[in-house]
Amino acid sequence: MSSDFEGYEQDFAVLTAEVTGRIGKVPKLLGDEKKQMVANVEKQLEEARELLEQMELEVREIPPQSRGMYSSRMRSYKQEMGKLEADFKRSRIAYSDEVRNELLGDDGNSSENQRAHLLDNTERLERSSRRLEAGYQIAVETEQIGQEMLENLSQDREKIQRARERLRETDANLGKSSRILTGMLRREHT
Repeated sequence: MSSDFEGYEQDFAVLTAEVTGRIGKVPKLLGDEKKQMVANVEKQLEEARELLEQMELEVREIPPQSRGMYSSRMRSYKQEMGKLEADFKRSRIAYSDEVRNELLGDDGNSSENQRAHLLDNTERLERSSRRLEAGYQIAVETEQIGQEMLENLSQDREKIQRARERLRETDANLGKSSRILTGMLRREHT
């Protein structure tokens, strides 16, 4: 079973090495060659995804006590796959920018300025999102503290009410005792 997994690993390593090399070539090629290279990379990425699926199926068949090592390897392969797909996407964007520039006769400065502007806006949005998230977290914590304080105050109120009741009972008992003692003193004097 693990030999199948290792075979898939070797195939995946070879395939990803080829894809990495081809991704690097995409921005440098022109016309039909570029289109052909993009199509080849897409096909190889699909093959790599299928290999990952096969490897995942193999990992599921491995006994649980041995599965941990294979699972961690799978995570790193998935990360590698994600990186390849992101690199390919970036090379295709560069490719589409070049095609657009060729068609429009653009020198590319405006698209670089737009890209820089978009990146700035994206960073600003991410910072704002983080601030909002931090504010929300503070609000949740404040609400929890307020809830705890209300519970403590409620408990303190109950204690004070019980103490007041005991004080009234004690006062009533003292009043009775005082009347009894007064009565006893009068009887003794008479």
